[in-house]
Amino acid sequence: HPRLLILKPHHTTPHERSDESARASRRANMAASSSLPAAVPALLLALLLAAFAPELAAAASSRRPTHQPPPFPAGLAPLHQRRAASSSGRYAASAAAATDNGTAKPFTAHYFQQELDHFTFTPNASRLFSHKYLLNDTFWRRKPAAGPLFVYTGNEGDIEWFTTNTGFMFDIAPEFGALLVFIEHRFYGESKPFGNDSYKSADTLGYLTSTQALADFAVLITSLKQNLSAVDAPVVVFGGSYGGMLASWFRLKYPHVAMGALASSAPILQFDDITPWSSFYDAVSQDFKSESLNCFSVIKAVWDVLDYRGSNDSGLLELSKTFRACKTVRFPSSLSNWLWTAFTYTAMVDYPTPANFMMNLPAYPVKEMCKIIDSFPVGADVVEKAFTAASLYYNYTGDQKCFEMEGGDDPHGLSGWGWQACTEMVMPMTVSNESMFPPSGFSYEEKSEGCFASYEVRPRMNWITTEYGGHVSFLSDFLMFTSEPS
Repeated sequence: HPRLLILKPHHTTPHERSDESARASRRANMAASSSLPAAVPALLLALLLAAFAPELAAAASSRRPTHQPPPFPAGLAPLHQRRAASSSGRYAASAAAATDNGTAKPFTAHYFQQELDHFTFTPNASRLFSHKYLLNDTFWRRKPAAGPLFVYTGNEGDIEWFTTNTGFMFDIAPEFGALLVFIEHRFYGESKPFGNDSYKSADTLGYLTSTQALADFAVLITSLKQNLSAVDAPVVVFGGSYGGMLASWFRLKYPHVAMGALASSAPILQFDDITPWSSFYDAVSQDFKSESLNCFSVIKAVWDVLDYRGSNDSGLLELSKTFRACKTVRFPSSLSNWLWTAFTYTAMVDYPTPANFMMNLPAYPVKEMCKIIDSFPVGADVVEKAFTAASLYYNYTGDQKCFEMEGGDDPHGLSGWGWQACTEMVMPMTVSNESMFPPSGFSYEEKSEGCFASYEVRPRMNWITTEYGGHVSFLSDFLMFTSEPS
């Protein structure tokens, strides 16, 4: 079989965050573990991507962030879903619910009784949990031979959120007569092995690994094909960002289950020293610089101004008014995080068409942000310029009267990513002097200490490249990498 690789760089963040934010997030998660709703425990996707508590993170440091801010800001609209009321055997299904605007969702929700631990035979290993997946059989060809299964390998969040923002699989399904399957990642969304206690401690979180997730996908796909009498149907897996990493690794580890994989914006080389550590923020900065040098310069200058003005209570009060904060902010880093998130994620979703994956945004939002900055008269306040531009990300629809700078919820259930980033998903990232963000470094030692303080575990820094490779090409028969438009 021919080897095929299409690899393009893209601005995909592995949802890293500062160690101080990690510790704050861990404290917040531990406190909330007994009351987290099943669908709302990812990122940032953080996301990367996690439900970080910015006010706690800011308390740890009143200076500007040395790494990117919490991967996903507060205020993202949650995706509401309906849980199956009961199950029968290993499968259960729920009727397709309606979306917020009353239209039917393009899938039905199902639940598979998944084993907790695929790699040991300890007494707890055979414990079962409800593993959510979604189906769309509108285009599935059943005769004369079953059409393929196009399977989305879910990443760090609610699977319905990813499904409703996935167009390509729906676009090509009619041509191939494919059954569409979207599988939720364990410990996210509704697929929590220990319910509201899933994030309680390392004893429960220890089952949150990429290898366990890949095994989940393999078991569910194999069982589903048997249940549908489609054992011989070919399988192609799809994924984006961390989900794209999983898709590529699934093809590598389970070639007998999937005959191909398409991985979009998958940073599989963001480990060890394979990729320059500053490449992500250099690319984000270049997006803005290519639109307008003035735009780039304004953003680069705003961080020091925020630090200076926010160094006392009266300055923070004035900045709170400028930023239309719902409450007076306590730390200048909260404002830096707010801006940092807006500029970073706008670059990541700099699509040529209007989109609402992260927030409601116009086409080419980076260009629109820079137009806002460039429209100010000469001598206008740099903070006002940056705030107004960032408001395009948070308030393009114009319905936000004020902004929550500190605190907030986790509408997409991303908080498990903190554990993953502190165990195996160690992706070093720095900010260079050429970036529009404040320069910062990365230390494996500091990362380890921060993770131990947060979770009482230490990262296995080189585990991913040991398990999946990366330093040497691992192309298989059919593994395609793509990038989203930017």
